[in-house]
Amino acid sequence: MGDAGEGLVDAEARIQERAEEVERERREKRSGGLANPEAVKQRESLQLARTEMQRQLDNTTDERRRTSISQALAEIDRRIAEIPVK
Repeated sequence: MGDAGEGLVDAEARIQERAEEVERERREKRSGGLANPEAVKQRESLQLARTEMQRQLDNTTDERRRTSISQALAEIDRRIAEIPVK
C-alpha cells in the first residue's frame, strides 16, 4: 500500500510541476520571452536538473545525502537566477 501512495504523491508532484511550467511559458510568451535562445536552453536545462534533484531529495533519508542534494539545489537556483531574463 505504501508504494501506491508514493506513486500517487509522485504523480501529483509531476502534475504540479507541469502546471508551473505551463504558467511560466505563458508568462514568457506574454512578456516576449527571453531574448537569447541559448539562455532559454540553459534555463530549461537547469529547471530539469532542479526537478530531478528535488525528486531525489524527497526520496532520500540519509542526512549526508540530503545535505549534498540541498547544496546542489542551492547552486542550481543560483545559476537560474544569474540567467538574464531579457
